[in-house]
Amino acid sequence: RRPSPPQSPLEKVAAQGLSLHQLSGKWFLVSMASRCSYLTEHSHQLEATTVTVTVLDGQSLAISTFRKMDRMCWEIRQHYLPAQTPGHFLLKGHRKSSKVDVVVGEANPSSFVILYYQKGRSISVKLYGRTSLVSDTVVDKFEQRVRAVGLSEDVTYYFPTYGFCDSADEFHILD
Repeated sequence: RRPSPPQSPLEKVAAQGLSLHQLSGKWFLVSMASRCSYLTEHSHQLEATTVTVTVLDGQSLAISTFRKMDRMCWEIRQHYLPAQTPGHFLLKGHRKSSKVDVVVGEANPSSFVILYYQKGRSISVKLYGRTSLVSDTVVDKFEQRVRAVGLSEDVTYYFPTYGFCDSADEFHILD
């Protein structure tokens, strides 16, 4: 018999069931844990990032991410499709291999949400707040969640709390 494949890090994460409309609105990216080599090499250039979530058709989410690149405000648009399990979404890329599984791990819709992203075998965890600063209790929760999926503080990055973009002109939108 062949050994069963190793458990995917996301299989250990319990999704929080909540109404999608509770996720809608503006969020600030507070922190991210990831082994992404680009993030490691460019962590000194992190830019303040906001996300606006809009619920489409009651099931999928339109995500608009606003951040600066080369001192210009950009909007990056994504579409999170519902997966079979509540609290799980699929972000499809142009290639079949570029799909990303997204799970809402924990949320208090008035203050924070912790999202997990898995592409292939690699996982990252993001903490979003309704404001750019969240309580120490929320940060502790996030750090516990990060350790639970095998990441550590040396791959955890905190984003600036100033210099946010609210919009981008039509020439600076990526779909």
